[in-house]
Amino acid sequence: MDDLTSSQLEALRNLARKKAGDEVGFVNIADARALTDLGLAQRSREGWDITPEGSAFLTGGTDAPANPETS
Repeated sequence: MDDLTSSQLEALRNLARKKAGDEVGFVNIADARALTDLGLAQRSREGWDITPEGSAFLTGGTDAPANPETS
């Protein structure tokens, strides 16, 4: 999980909790956009949602795509 910044990883975890039906606080827009660019999140009418790829990343099923912010 070293390919995401700590704030991006926290945003991704928040999106996973949101998908599970939990109340989540503010998701940083810059982090959500970066996650969208990486294919780990997508924009919706409700803000951002985690993608299947984002869920797989959190469960250790895949590596994160190359992140220009950490390269």
